[in-house]
Amino acid sequence: MRKLDWFNRVDFIDVLSAEECPVQRDTLLARFHCQSLDGPLLSGAAAFALLWRSLPLLRPLGELARVPFVLRVLERLYLRFLVIRPRLQSIFTIRETQG
Repeated sequence: MRKLDWFNRVDFIDVLSAEECPVQRDTLLARFHCQSLDGPLLSGAAAFALLWRSLPLLRPLGELARVPFVLRVLERLYLRFLVIRPRLQSIFTIRETQG
């Protein structure tokens, strides 16, 4: 996603190296989180939609996610992804160590 931030509009923060976290790190690591400067902390599909609206290439998808039905569908897909995420992480970790 950083490579798609052509205009440096997003401040990406690694919660593992951040000195101060307003939310417990376990909570932040369990789901994707995003916050606009003047808005609430969002998580899941709503957070991705906010991020996408900040990235020129993905902005149309972020705008589409403003439609409540679309956001609900994206959230359900995100919840399914979270189930398989640990398996995907282990696969990629194995490949990186072999590589």
